[in-house]
Amino acid sequence: MIKLEKVSKSFHNIPAVKAVSFEVKEGENLILLGTSGCGKTTTLKMINRLIAPDHGTITVNGKDIEQENPELLRRGIGYVMQNNGLFPHYTVGENIAIVPQLLKWDRKKTLDRTKALMAKLHLSDEYINLFPHELSGGQQQRVGLARALVADPAVLLMDEPFGALDNVTRASIRKEFKALEELKRKTIVMVTHDIQEAFELADRICLMDKGEIIQIGTPKSLLYQPASDFVVKFMESERRSLEFRVTTLNDLWHHLPVKNSANATVVNSDLSVWDALNCFRSVGQEIAFSTDEIQEQKSLNINDLTVAFNHYHMQYLHE
Repeated sequence: MIKLEKVSKSFHNIPAVKAVSFEVKEGENLILLGTSGCGKTTTLKMINRLIAPDHGTITVNGKDIEQENPELLRRGIGYVMQNNGLFPHYTVGENIAIVPQLLKWDRKKTLDRTKALMAKLHLSDEYINLFPHELSGGQQQRVGLARALVADPAVLLMDEPFGALDNVTRASIRKEFKALEELKRKTIVMVTHDIQEAFELADRICLMDKGEIIQIGTPKSLLYQPASDFVVKFMESERRSLEFRVTTLNDLWHHLPVKNSANATVVNSDLSVWDALNCFRSVGQEIAFSTDEIQEQKSLNINDLTVAFNHYHMQYLHE
């Protein structure tokens, strides 16, 4: 869906992005991760021509964006900014309706789509006539997301979309984001400097430093198969919690004892170890799951989970 080939950009003769190349598959969520100044936001903005590259080519859905009208290109690509970018003197409804108006939708179609999206994003109809300053930070971010999604674009670009929120609101919206059916059909490129956020939301992560790609791959491959010392050091402070997030119950199947309990709460096999640990707090002392390959169910307590994770972790490190 998106392809960058040797894309470079400099500002005042200082390189910001150096010959970056990557592809994003249709329906994939690729996260550009790195510290401030690494070139990730510049890379993102070049995809919809908010910034013009000095060298290289960018194609979206097989078309060279240099050959596209910039305004038409941007109408077909959703864009979510860090500070939501809402117009302060427009109501919620008017903010969401900006692109539909440019596309000359009729009033009923715009209103129906706006209300449907607001419902999906847990914003009731009563918010439609409010102004941004009357909303909480989390609500403003939901409106910004609704505005980016309203015309149902195939591609969504997100620049630190949760960066301005407090930690509690941020965690809550990330869960909603991950579960939102509307986003599962989108090709998404998202910028963040938050390692936990990247590991929670990404299909693949593109780790950048000083304008270059250091490693690109799945969260699990970056964690267990780092390409350099930089990758190791970048994640070192949060390594254990990241391991809990990328390892699923399904990964642990062969390391768990064979037992079944009628009192266990059944959960999905793709539940992460992190979520499983939280699950014990709410559902009781035992959980159970089965795999797609083996029609058998195993029950486990928190001790079984801990032992199985340690065995799996040691095995993965020695592969």
